[in-house]
Amino acid sequence: MTEKKAVLLLQMGGPDSLDAVRPFLLNLFTDREIIKIGPAWLQPLIARIIVKKRAAHVEENYSLIGGKSPLRELTEEQARSLEQVLGDNYRCFVAMRYWRPSTIEALAAIRKAGIKDITAVSLYPHYSRATTGSSIKELKKVLAESKVDFKVRYIDSFYNDSGYIDAMAEKIREGLQQFHPLAEVELLFSAHSLPQSFIDEGDPYLAQIEESVRLIMQQFTVPHHLSFQSRAGPVKWLEPSTDDMLKKLAGSGVKNLLVVPLSFVSDHIETLHEIDIEYSKKAWELGIAKFARMPSLNSSPRFIEALAALVLQGA
Repeated sequence: MTEKKAVLLLQMGGPDSLDAVRPFLLNLFTDREIIKIGPAWLQPLIARIIVKKRAAHVEENYSLIGGKSPLRELTEEQARSLEQVLGDNYRCFVAMRYWRPSTIEALAAIRKAGIKDITAVSLYPHYSRATTGSSIKELKKVLAESKVDFKVRYIDSFYNDSGYIDAMAEKIREGLQQFHPLAEVELLFSAHSLPQSFIDEGDPYLAQIEESVRLIMQQFTVPHHLSFQSRAGPVKWLEPSTDDMLKKLAGSGVKNLLVVPLSFVSDHIETLHEIDIEYSKKAWELGIAKFARMPSLNSSPRFIEALAALVLQGA
């Protein structure tokens, strides 16, 4: 009998209720891989101050999309779909960096299943120390503390994988169907922003984002643009911001715009609220007649098949 293998999907996580928003944000802002606020010993205190200021606004945003993040359910659905494609020799598990199930809980479940061979797959297509780097660092820490002889392989990005590129192109085509066939539609790739200092220090995120856009656009001939969303704080962030890009496009006469959330493989607060509510309202106010978003990958069969191929490549 063939010994089973585990696939561990690494994702950010999100609050599963409005009561979970504050502890979720606290977990986020105490992670120095995302942001370094003062000396390490002082960061937990500063994080509490930040959370106190921001929590009410964030809670309000989550209340507008159902009172919680759908990220856990969507990631677990991806895990189930991936398990079906991979077959009986694989079990798929989920680890959320800032909420539940935690990395410790996920490894405990793998250990209980009697599995020691793990492929850890970051669900961030583009590597950054703030996302994939933080999740893998946490996983390695928990592995060291577990004192279990796990064999672990890491898939830390897939920005140029042909399966991922094709899955994105498929969803863009679906998104374009929301417009009249004769409409002149432009694409706006919107990626999660990072402090510019990360890129200056060698983080490959921006170069990988740009390469994904280049590869995707080999399948399209419409005008396209790239911008960055979800920035917070006084530091210099990647530019242009999606807010500024919307103003620029509206000012140049763009009337039909499809937003492509590039660095997100599942729906969560940044697609369901920031794009669908905030940017949609702003686009309307600026005079963009038709504003739509590409459907997220979620459990798209083509995307799940791409993840399965990545797992099997090194198995």
